[in-house]
Amino acid sequence: MLVHYFSAEGWQSWGLSGEPLIPERMPVLYDDDFLFEDEGGPRATRAVNAWLRTLPSSGAPSPNSWRAYALAARDWLMHLRRHRVPVFGTRQELVAALGTYADRRLSGPLDERLESSSWELQVTALSRFYDWAENEGLAAAVPFTVATGKRMEQGRLVETRRNRALMRRPKPHVKVQYLESDFAGLFRYGLAGLGPDGLEDATFRGRFPGRNAAIGALVLGTGMRSREFTHLLVHEVPPLPAEPTEVPIPWAVPELGAKGRKFRTTWIDYASLAAVHSYIALDREMSQGPWRPRRPLVVEEADFYGGRVNGRCTRWSALRPEERLRLVGPEGGSLLLALSYEGRPFVDWGTLFRRTARRIRERFEPRFPDVAPHRCRHTFAMATLERLVEGHYRQAAQLAAATGDSSGLAFYLLKADPLLILRDLLGHSSVVTTEVYLKRLDVHRIYRAAWERTRGVIRAAALAEADAEFAEAF
Repeated sequence: MLVHYFSAEGWQSWGLSGEPLIPERMPVLYDDDFLFEDEGGPRATRAVNAWLRTLPSSGAPSPNSWRAYALAARDWLMHLRRHRVPVFGTRQELVAALGTYADRRLSGPLDERLESSSWELQVTALSRFYDWAENEGLAAAVPFTVATGKRMEQGRLVETRRNRALMRRPKPHVKVQYLESDFAGLFRYGLAGLGPDGLEDATFRGRFPGRNAAIGALVLGTGMRSREFTHLLVHEVPPLPAEPTEVPIPWAVPELGAKGRKFRTTWIDYASLAAVHSYIALDREMSQGPWRPRRPLVVEEADFYGGRVNGRCTRWSALRPEERLRLVGPEGGSLLLALSYEGRPFVDWGTLFRRTARRIRERFEPRFPDVAPHRCRHTFAMATLERLVEGHYRQAAQLAAATGDSSGLAFYLLKADPLLILRDLLGHSSVVTTEVYLKRLDVHRIYRAAWERTRGVIRAAALAEADAEFAEAF
């Protein structure tokens, strides 16, 4: 069974009356004989393909999600075919097939075995497929067993559902998922080709250290997801304030580039933004070249908000990630923030981060963990919460207000609860999500350390206030 990714390019020559109603890059499953039905009627691939085409309008707008779901469905169909079980068979047949499938994928040969996270993706994809098939009247039974229960959430009793095929995860505290401040600094040095002392590492053989260090500072300073910072345009970088400031600088995350297509504003500290501007002025300028993609979108009259794209005025926020990869200047060269040779866009940050972590581990610090872009997001969340709890940003906002440099952000820092601030920076829909997110990290350490550092001040202030109360009584 094969997977093809649809492209409508050249559809006018296919003899059709109109353009196909299939999204670009939509996966299409088909058998080796290229048939979608036989004497027995429509094949299972036909139902799967119909389900895949509903994903963009049912909570899975990303082509990466379509691909993952299509591959999960393909593996399941091949497993059923191997055991001669129909896709829409009886409950007994499907449950038995799921048991053998789980055994093979979790305990089988090494080349077929899945990690727990990959298995959960498989279960999620197949569960969505069978839910769709039930609603369409195609399936009379599903292979999964769902456990129901109740729990309190924000003072209300809500019903919960859990697919029993999902694996139990280890307790969150057994796995460190962020970088402590010293390791974060070591990682920044590693991206820049420097040693732990901040001096040049003679053994470094990497390329574009200025670019890598600037993007590393950006990710650790904004908490953006990989999809978000990878497709940033150079014109979307906010201007650098004329003077260094302790109040963080707002950074708008474009709607179509953010997860769930939700616009939000995060922030970045002055030093990290200065590193990005330094890269733009020096290293990025040297990387400019004549590169053009196959179907370029030529940009003229570009500014912070948008430009003229192929002659049409367009806002950057209206562009999807795949369209951003095609943006070039009038003389060529990508408009993405991060460039490679000849002005090519650079997007493989996951590989670069892992290689940097491995080099640090081998050369300097054996305890250094693997670093993926999302670990940097966790690191931002923890570092930001620590500064919010300690009152650093609140003091900076007070200073900004006292010197007449007050802004909406400074007012927000003065009035809002730390969890509410972090919720907005991370782009969570609810503060409950932020609380659950933080429970998986070592938040207790932050509050404990902050209390220990300020304990003497709090006691002295409390005693002084009590003395004042008694003085007024007499």
